[in-house]
Amino acid sequence: MKYRTSILSASIAAGLAFSMQVSAQEATSSPQATDLDTVVVTGIRGSIEKALDAKRDAATHVEVVTAEDVGKLPAKNVADTLRQLPGVNIASSSASEGGFDEADRVSLRGTNPSLTQTLVNGHTIGTGDWFVLSQVGNVGRSVSYSLYPSEIVDRVVVHKTSEAKLVEGGTAGSVNIITRRPLQFAEPLTIQGSIGAVYSDLPGETKPQLDALLNWRNEERTAGFMVQVFNEERSLRRDGQEVVGGYGTITSTNPDLNGVLYPNLIGAALFEQVRKRQGGVANIEAKVTDNLTLNVNAFYSKLKADNYNRNYMMWASQFVNSRTPSSYTVQNGVLTSATYDPVTGGETVTPYGVYDMISRPGAVSTSKYIALDAEWNASDALKFVFQLGTTKGNGSSPTQDVLETGIAGNAGASWRMNGVSNPIDWSLGGTNTATNHLPQNGWIFGAQGINVLDKEDWASADGQFFFDGDTLSSLDFGYRYAMHERKNDFSLAQGPNWATNWTDISAYPAAGGFYPGDFGVGGSVPSGIWYYTPGQLAEINSRFANRNNPERFYFSDVYGVKEDINAFYTQLNFRGERWSGNAGLRYVRTRTDVNYNQALAVNSGIPGAITGSAFGDYLPVVVNNDYNELLPSVNFKFELTDALVARMSGSKTMTRPDFSALAGSLTLNDLTHEGSGGNPNLDPLVSTNFDASLEWYFAPRALLAASVFSMNMDGYVDFGNVIVQYKDQQASQAAGTDVYSDYLVSIPVNSNGKARGVELTYEQPIGENFGINANYTYVDGKADGGKPLNGTSENTYNFSAWYENARFNARVNYSYRSSFYAGVSRADNFYQDDFATVSASLGFKATDWLTISLDALNLNDPKLKYYTENDAVPGYLPHAFYSNGRQYYLNFRFKF
Repeated sequence: MKYRTSILSASIAAGLAFSMQVSAQEATSSPQATDLDTVVVTGIRGSIEKALDAKRDAATHVEVVTAEDVGKLPAKNVADTLRQLPGVNIASSSASEGGFDEADRVSLRGTNPSLTQTLVNGHTIGTGDWFVLSQVGNVGRSVSYSLYPSEIVDRVVVHKTSEAKLVEGGTAGSVNIITRRPLQFAEPLTIQGSIGAVYSDLPGETKPQLDALLNWRNEERTAGFMVQVFNEERSLRRDGQEVVGGYGTITSTNPDLNGVLYPNLIGAALFEQVRKRQGGVANIEAKVTDNLTLNVNAFYSKLKADNYNRNYMMWASQFVNSRTPSSYTVQNGVLTSATYDPVTGGETVTPYGVYDMISRPGAVSTSKYIALDAEWNASDALKFVFQLGTTKGNGSSPTQDVLETGIAGNAGASWRMNGVSNPIDWSLGGTNTATNHLPQNGWIFGAQGINVLDKEDWASADGQFFFDGDTLSSLDFGYRYAMHERKNDFSLAQGPNWATNWTDISAYPAAGGFYPGDFGVGGSVPSGIWYYTPGQLAEINSRFANRNNPERFYFSDVYGVKEDINAFYTQLNFRGERWSGNAGLRYVRTRTDVNYNQALAVNSGIPGAITGSAFGDYLPVVVNNDYNELLPSVNFKFELTDALVARMSGSKTMTRPDFSALAGSLTLNDLTHEGSGGNPNLDPLVSTNFDASLEWYFAPRALLAASVFSMNMDGYVDFGNVIVQYKDQQASQAAGTDVYSDYLVSIPVNSNGKARGVELTYEQPIGENFGINANYTYVDGKADGGKPLNGTSENTYNFSAWYENARFNARVNYSYRSSFYAGVSRADNFYQDDFATVSASLGFKATDWLTISLDALNLNDPKLKYYTENDAVPGYLPHAFYSNGRQYYLNFRFKF
C-alpha cells in the first residue's frame, strides 16, 4: 500500500479547519455562485456577451461551449467543438495508425490525451476503439470522441483547475459533456432535427446525415421525457506514404556503406473506410415532490468502421546487405539515395518489394451508459444528489482478412529522400501485376476475435450545506465508489495453412481493382497499383489461413485490469468583499488487479503453464497494485475593479497508468536474464499544479486575458531498462522450489515530468455585425533527463472571424498546433509535425422553423507529417505522410 501527503495538503487542511470556525450563524439557503463560462451558440453576438458575463462570475478557471439547438455547434463531434478553446489540443489518432480527418482525442495544456479526464454528466464513460492497435497495443485512458456527435450536447465544460468535488483522473484537467434534460426545454412539446449530407472530396462520395429530437414536458414542469436519435454516415479515404520498417543498419562488405542507415519498407499506403455512427439519448425526468427530482438518462453510440488498408512497399532489407548500388548518396550516416539495378541470370528470386492487403470487416466501437439521479432538498440549507449507474464500451476486430505477398522479384529498386518534410521518391522495377506476385515470399497474418471491454459500475452521494454568513457560503461533501474493468480475453493470430497450396501463384484470382488515379501525397511513387477486393481477401483466407484454436491463440493480446475505487471529499466555499474561493480535500483509495501472460518456450514444462499455442507456452499472472492519494485543491477569485478579475489556484491531481503500460505481456529469457513487457507495479501520476489568470473586460463583449500554469508530474510514465526481480521459471523447475532472479527488462517506468505554460485570449466585436476571437498557448514540457513530454506542442493558436445579421451568419476558423512527441515506433521516438486546419460555416435562416447551414472542414487539405529520431544519426528522419481531403456538410435544420 502506498500513501502520499505534502505541504500543499497540510496547508489546505489547516485552511479548512480555520474556515470552519469563521461562521457559527444559523444555516439558511443562499444563492449558488455561477461555475461556468458559457458560450451559447444561438446568435454569435449574444453568445459572446453571455460567455463573458458568465466568465466574470465563474468560481474557477473553466472554458465552456454550449448549444441550445441540435446541430448548431460549428463541428461534427464534441472534440471539434473544443478545438478553438485556449489550452486545448486535438489529435485524430490514439496509437501509431497515423492521423485521419476527424478529431478523435482531446488533451489539455501540452499533455497527452490520457491525462485529460472525460466525463458525461459528471460520471465516467466507457469507451471503445475501432482500430486494432488501440485495442491491444497502445491502450490508454483517453476517450474516443468519434463516438460522440455534437448534436447530443447541451454544454461541454472544460475544467482547467481542480476542485475536490470533481471526479479524479485528469492530471491536466477534465472535460464534462453535459446532455439535455426534459424539464429545461422552454416549450411543452419540442420537435427538432436535421436532414443533410456530407461530401468527402478525396473518395468523391456523398453520404446521409440525420438526427431528430422529441421532447415533451407537462405545463407544470414536473414530468417530461426526451428521445434523440442520430444516424450519420461518411466515406473516408486516406492517401499516405509510410516508412513502416523504420531505418535499418547496413552490414555490408562495402566499406563506404557499412554502418549506414537506410529506409526500410517505404510504402504507398491507401486506406479506405465508411464510418456509420448510430445511436441516441433517452431521458425521463420527474419532479416527484417539491423537494425530490428523479432523472434517468441513457446513451448509446455505435461506430461501424469497416476498413481496408493496403501498403505497397519497397523491401530494402532483402537486398541492401547483399547488393551494391550502382549509384548512391550518403548524408549524415544515412543512405539518402540509391539505385539498385535488376538482377539477371540468377536462379534465386529475391523480392525487392512486399505488399500488405488488410481488410477488417466488422470493425466497430461502442459506448453506452445508463444513470439514475435523485436530487433531494432535505431542507432549505441541505441538498443531496445521489447517482447510480453503469457504463460500457467495446472495441472489436472480429476478423482481419490479410495477404502479405512478395513483389518485384529481382526487379531492382531506387529511392531519393527529400528531407524530413517531404515524401520520399521511390520506385520498383519490373511489371508488377496480380499474375506475378510472390506468395512464397509473403505471409498470412492478422488477429481475429478481438473484443475489448471497458466497463465501470458506480454509485455516488454528494451533499451541499449552505451557510448564512458573510464569509462561508457552503460546504460540499461526498463519496463515490466505482469498479472499473478493461480487458481483452481472446485473440487468434492466423497464419498460413501449410497443408494448402497457398504459395502457388496459380491459385490466386485476378486483380479486383487498382489504386485511384489521383493517389498520392507528393513525390514520385509507383502508379497503377493493383489490389484484391475485401471479398477476394476473405475468400483467400478461407482457403489458405490457419485459424485453429488453441494452435493460433495469441496470448500476448490478452490482458485485464480491474480497479476498485473509493473516493471521499469535502470542499468549503467562501466569499468576501470582491473576492471568493474554495478549498477542499479528496481522498482516493485504488485497489488494482492486473492480469497478463508471461511468455515461455514451447514445451517449457513449467508448472501451471498453458500449452498448445504455436507462439509458445504461457503463464497467466495476477499482480495486485494498491495505492492511496490525498488530493488537495484551493481556488481564489479577486474582483480588482469592475472590469478586472484575477484568479489563483493550487491543486494536486492524479491519473492512473495506461492499461497497456500496466498489463503488457511479459517476455523473459531465463538464460540471459533479460526481458520486456508491461509493469503492473506502476504508481499513478500525481501532479502538483498552480494556475493564475488575469481577465480584463475592456468593452462590451470584449476580453483580453492571460493565464500562467505549471504542472510538476511525479510518476510520469516513460520507458527504461531496469533491474526487476522475477521468478526464474527454469531455475525453479530444476531446483524444485521457487527461485527468484534479477532480470534486466525494458518496461514502462515511473519518472518525472514538468510542464510550464502561458495562455492568451482576445475577443473583440467590430461594429454591430463583425467580430474576431483569438488565443495562443505556449507550453514548455520536459520529462526526466531532458526527454520530450508526450503530447507537448510548444505553440498552439486559434483565430476566428465572424459576421452575423438577422438572417445570415458566417464564420471562418484557423487552428495551428506545432510539432509534438507522439510515442515510440520500433524503438525510435516519433513525432507529429506542425499542422494547421481551416474550417468555415455559413448559415441562413429561411423561416422561423427552418435554417440551412453549410459547414466545411479541413478546407486547407492539411498534410499530416510524422518523423522519427534515431540515436545513431543527427537530426530527424521522415516517417509518414497522410492526406485525408476536405469534407462539406449541408444540413436543413428544423424546429417546431
